[in-house]
Amino acid sequence: MPLSVTRAARRLAGALLALLLPVSSAVALAPSASGAPAWEPKEPPLTTPWTDQVGPDNALPEYPRPQLTRPDWLNLNGVWEFTGAEDLDSPPVGETLEEAVLVPYPIESALSGIQRHEDTMFYRRAFTVPEEWAGDRVKLNFGAVTWEARVWVNGTEVGRHTGGFDPFSFDVTDALVPGGNEIVVGAHSPVDAGDFPIGKQRLEPDGIFYTANSGIWQTVWLEPVRAAHITHLDTTPDVPGGALDLVVRAEGAEGHGVRAEVLDGGTVVGSATGEVGGTLSVPVPDARLWSPDDPFLYDLRVTLTGPAGTATGDSVGGYFGMRSLGMAEVGGVMRPLLNGEFVFQLGTLDQGYWPDGLYTAPTDAALAWDLEQQKELGFNMVRKHIKVEPARWFYHADRLGLMVWQDMPSPDTVDEPSAEGKAHYEAELTRMIENLRGITSIVQWVPFNEGWGEYDAGRIVDHVRELDDTRPINHNSGSNCCLSDPDPGNGDVIDDHAYQMSGGTRPPDAERIAVLGEYGGLGRAVEGHEWEPGAGFAYGELYPDEASLTTRYATITEEVARFVHTRGLSGSVYTEPYDLENEVNGLWTYDRQVLKVDAERVREVNAGVLAQAAGTEVRTGEPVSLRVTTDGHTDRFLRHADGAARTDAIDEDSPDGDRRDAVLLSRPGLADDACVSFEASNRPGHYLRHDGEGRVLLGAESEGEAAADATFCATAGLGGGGSSLESLDTPGSFLRHFAEGVHLAREGGDRPWDTPESFAADATWAVTIPLWRSGAELPVGERISLGVTTDGYTDRVLRHRESLARTDVIDGGSGTPDREDATFVVRRGLADSSCYSLEAANEPGSYLRHSSFRVRLDADDGSELFDRDATFCAQPGAGGDGVRLASVNELDANVRHFAEEVWVAVNGGPHAYDRPESYAADVSWRVLPALAP
Repeated sequence: MPLSVTRAARRLAGALLALLLPVSSAVALAPSASGAPAWEPKEPPLTTPWTDQVGPDNALPEYPRPQLTRPDWLNLNGVWEFTGAEDLDSPPVGETLEEAVLVPYPIESALSGIQRHEDTMFYRRAFTVPEEWAGDRVKLNFGAVTWEARVWVNGTEVGRHTGGFDPFSFDVTDALVPGGNEIVVGAHSPVDAGDFPIGKQRLEPDGIFYTANSGIWQTVWLEPVRAAHITHLDTTPDVPGGALDLVVRAEGAEGHGVRAEVLDGGTVVGSATGEVGGTLSVPVPDARLWSPDDPFLYDLRVTLTGPAGTATGDSVGGYFGMRSLGMAEVGGVMRPLLNGEFVFQLGTLDQGYWPDGLYTAPTDAALAWDLEQQKELGFNMVRKHIKVEPARWFYHADRLGLMVWQDMPSPDTVDEPSAEGKAHYEAELTRMIENLRGITSIVQWVPFNEGWGEYDAGRIVDHVRELDDTRPINHNSGSNCCLSDPDPGNGDVIDDHAYQMSGGTRPPDAERIAVLGEYGGLGRAVEGHEWEPGAGFAYGELYPDEASLTTRYATITEEVARFVHTRGLSGSVYTEPYDLENEVNGLWTYDRQVLKVDAERVREVNAGVLAQAAGTEVRTGEPVSLRVTTDGHTDRFLRHADGAARTDAIDEDSPDGDRRDAVLLSRPGLADDACVSFEASNRPGHYLRHDGEGRVLLGAESEGEAAADATFCATAGLGGGGSSLESLDTPGSFLRHFAEGVHLAREGGDRPWDTPESFAADATWAVTIPLWRSGAELPVGERISLGVTTDGYTDRVLRHRESLARTDVIDGGSGTPDREDATFVVRRGLADSSCYSLEAANEPGSYLRHSSFRVRLDADDGSELFDRDATFCAQPGAGGDGVRLASVNELDANVRHFAEEVWVAVNGGPHAYDRPESYAADVSWRVLPALAP
């Protein structure tokens, strides 16, 4: 058989294999120059489970480009010669360099064998082109080099590139010689001394900024191509049309056509032919849609064709997922859509650093492991934070079903970049989107983060939209925290950062979704697993053990679930999946050796967020309100009035009685604890139930049939964006608002409220934070004192002294100043009128508030922060004894006495005053007659 036919057959077989097994391999070659230095790894501050698996013969041997596969290739990863340099103008052609470096690990990493920074450097190695490549063009490919690269082959400069995060290729055919060949790569990487995108890299790392990554940091490889060859596949799924829109880019292919085939398990299910550069619509019949729950990927085979459809020999493989993205109003709230449905995006802030390889994972298994563990913990999304990963990372995200927010690496400035810096930024932004546009898992572009180097945001959004109009654009993640003008302009996302959930998030508007772009940052240092022991940074106090860290994670993430329907939240990003250099706020340690939280509890909490967002679960054991989701009526809430359920427009300015009537206590179902029953908060023992006529009433608790009448099971909202509540004893019937009444309705039934018009929306309810947040009463406008309930201390009362709150023994016989300091006037909450603020009786205009957790007396300065700090929601105390004063802005914190001091404390939190011993009693207070009338 002729060689050309054999080669074509081998290429076709290899392309099919690459489709079935996207990880290909080739033997890495060591330098062959005489007297070349030997490579030795340096000792990293921490080692991962994969550190010792890395060596000269297996440095990332996998085929690096799953979206454009070819069977013939030569991996050039491995040991190269290395030297620092003054500039790139004098390449060391033909010279043996004094050091050895392991490519593709950045030179600052231990795995590189260099472990230091150089602004300018040269790499050198020898290679031999396989004989069977004769007659082909030879491409030299780089996954990424920071920041400027110049390349010489056998002394001939073959190309230059600038940009640290995108792949590039040079045709080196004309520079090759028979037998041995030499490559010299020069790289210039001044990091933050330059004027270009660098993300979190710094020459002097500290806190939230990390070690620089210079030189070659992704795979280098050679591949043979025909003179006419494919260079890029632009894939866009068209779910409504049942097709894949494909644009094939090629070089030297004038007059050629293309044939594209979609494969499922090796079977061709759709094909199309067309022109290079034109859009092909490739049928994908009865498409299986990609989602986090079913991350199905189709294979793709594309071949250049010549005259009359003859093959030219160039055939490449790829893959894609069929899925649609969009935004629409769902249940009265603007939401992101995946395949036409709202799916809450529950993610992590994944920064892509490793203690042994820095920017470069030690192995492909390690690269995949990070994502696998995040999926295992119940996350369905990853925010790739101001870094661009190698192509295989995106393949792993695609196959695992993790949605991706892709950040653009930021410039090193909080100010507007120079004209040169802007040009670099926009060029690299353009290439990032063009290179990654076909990645299935990417669901959002994020051009800027927290205002770092932000400029012309509106124009940048327009530019991104011109490049890709299929995905939402988050113009500036964290715009609430760092900009004087947080207006999202013409972006699609309102993105706030609220690390302890105390600041809350802004709601969506008519055109933009709302997300929590960063929260958490909960810290725990694990001895023996710290980059720099004792220097750990976190967003708040460190937690001492697994239990306390997990409990706090659960608390703040359950608040995320509440925000889905109360504030229209559509996504959240937890900081972060693993520690990073001097940050210890990961779920895992930086070395990936210790999981710092209870995995089962984290999975359970995360599953609860997704279930509540999907409407299939209603949290029990807490007060809620049920909001109408039907367009034009979303200001209405279910409430009881004169014993019957109805809906009315209610807001913070409505009468207290109306607001209280709309507060329900969600309880495990009376007849089935897997479902839910709703008890009236202001009529204990009375539950929403339906009668034999389908009316929904407020009835007294009972057993048997009545218990079943009062039990409802949550399903995904029939109209989307909330829950539908199906009767336990009348399957197929749902709570529906009809006119102003609430009924048990069955679509298409014979009663007026069974009418199908708007049935799905009318039977869908948003389960929200209650309209009245206090569960216990305090006498507004009256003077009170608060007494301790803890055994052995019941003679003590809360008082202020020298501006600080504390407890002391005070009674009617105490001096007038002490009794006045222990007397407070109950006011409506400054930040929430359903809660309370306590004004000092002897210092009008001054209120008890917390600051850095300490409770103190301060004069009202009129600020929003003061109002929140001075507002507490009254809840029943332990065992119904007294009242508990819950902070409205320090999540899960209550006013507690500890020794003689008074704090807002979180049970099991990181501070001494959070200790769980006697917590319930210490946060319960007796409401006493005022000690100073």
